[in-house]
Amino acid sequence: MKTWVKVLIVVGVLFLLYRMFAGTYNNMVLKNEDVVKQWAQVENVYQRRADLIPNLVNTVKGYADFEKSTLTEVIEARAKATQVTVDPNNLSSEQIQKFQNAQGELSSALGRLMVVVERYPDLKANQNFLELQAQLEGTENRIAVERNKFNETTQTYNTYIKTFPQTMLAGMFGFAEKSYFESQAGADKAPEVKF
Repeated sequence: MKTWVKVLIVVGVLFLLYRMFAGTYNNMVLKNEDVVKQWAQVENVYQRRADLIPNLVNTVKGYADFEKSTLTEVIEARAKATQVTVDPNNLSSEQIQKFQNAQGELSSALGRLMVVVERYPDLKANQNFLELQAQLEGTENRIAVERNKFNETTQTYNTYIKTFPQTMLAGMFGFAEKSYFESQAGADKAPEVKF
């Protein structure tokens, strides 16, 4: 009878250890997938912006004898930005920075385009242009929201894998810390707009 009790205790302890390891591993997988999913959403809103740009450029191009160099800069920056891809399972700060730099170049080109548009009052009153401009502004807000959600999801994941006992298991199972989106250098200063 004593042997059965010992066997039951050993089986019980083994079962509890299994549940702890399996539960921890499964939670790390779920939190990692949340980060991957949120990264996909960040890319989704950036893609939405990239999809709006050709319509905006065509509206501007067709409406005024426009400065071609500005339009070319926007088109080239869009092409660069859409070529930069990041593997969501290996989110390093270098990959995120490369992605962010390409998107920053596109934002700068769009900013220059909007400054030039100010010289064309008829274009600013064009309904197509106004709608595209409103959609672009809305998309920029979505980008900020999704980047914030990405950072929150990443923080949850990073915190989870760094706490005990997950920290021991994370290394054993190959779960590494993910990088955050960070503001670009000079983002704390308002851009200077000159006409």
